[in-house]
Amino acid sequence: MKILITGGAGFVGSRLARSLLARGTLCGRNLSRIVLTDQFPAREELASHPLVEVRTGPLLAQCEALRDEAFDAVFHLASAVSGECETDFDLGLRSNLDSTRALLDALRHRVAGGAAPTRLVFSSSIAVFGPDAAYPFPTEVGDDTLPMPQTSYGTQKLICEHLVADYTRKGYIDGRAARLVTVTVRPGRPNGAASSFFSGIIREPLAGEEAILPVDATVQHPVGTVQRMVDGLIAVAEASREAFVGRSAITLPGLNVTVQQMLDALEAVAGPKVRARVKPQRDERIAGIVANWPRGVRTARAHALGLQADASFEDVIREYIEDCRRDNPAALKGLDS
Repeated sequence: MKILITGGAGFVGSRLARSLLARGTLCGRNLSRIVLTDQFPAREELASHPLVEVRTGPLLAQCEALRDEAFDAVFHLASAVSGECETDFDLGLRSNLDSTRALLDALRHRVAGGAAPTRLVFSSSIAVFGPDAAYPFPTEVGDDTLPMPQTSYGTQKLICEHLVADYTRKGYIDGRAARLVTVTVRPGRPNGAASSFFSGIIREPLAGEEAILPVDATVQHPVGTVQRMVDGLIAVAEASREAFVGRSAITLPGLNVTVQQMLDALEAVAGPKVRARVKPQRDERIAGIVANWPRGVRTARAHALGLQADASFEDVIREYIEDCRRDNPAALKGLDS
């Protein structure tokens, strides 16, 4: 089986590639090749793997060549993030809409030539949900909640969901979209996502650095570890059309947690000295974006596929610590100071 992962050098894409290589199969078939495409170089451990091919550069520039290349499965993760899309409208359109349309048309071209439809998993987001004066916004959103995005990023994700559904209806692809909750804890440095602080208030204190909390501690939001999201993407890829149920997007499970509960968990796992490195400093722009996001998720369809949220936020932090001990022990220097 030959697989394409767009955004393959990113946090989720890299973990997905590692998980697939460890499994050795997808949909009951042995892996023969994983192609990782991203604007940034892939990690050495992946780039040097004999089954991995790395292509570096904008996805939009690569899609024409993909028209003549056969892939059994595609995981489309490449995306500009929420904060970037709010500050640079054209970037969001180019990175999220134009690239997705070009990728879908490349896969459509193969079907026109007689090939079987490629199975495609699109990484969407719960940012497709938001409040609107015409519709009540529930405390917990589900697959039956009307999407009303309040950001350009969420709007672009929702448009792509509908494109994936329509290309599937026409028989051009076998597509399914999975809405990810906010992935926490992301390693590395903060990115342009408005949700970046959900990782920063854990990651930076564990590294011995101060972290800014830009929202009130009462803010509640669904989060999940990267491995839970990767497991969800794989389960969605392997699900039959009947098990997936229809063509509309599925919401992956998340742990519905308040910022205060996150901070309490940090203190429980790492101690009060680490917790004290989080400094409240409200940012009205970020707070305004986050105020329009879901406070929790209901995920009956995902549960039917055997997927579950993390048991507790303490477990989320412990998993991050274990990942750092394996990959980057320096990220935990705050535990010893």
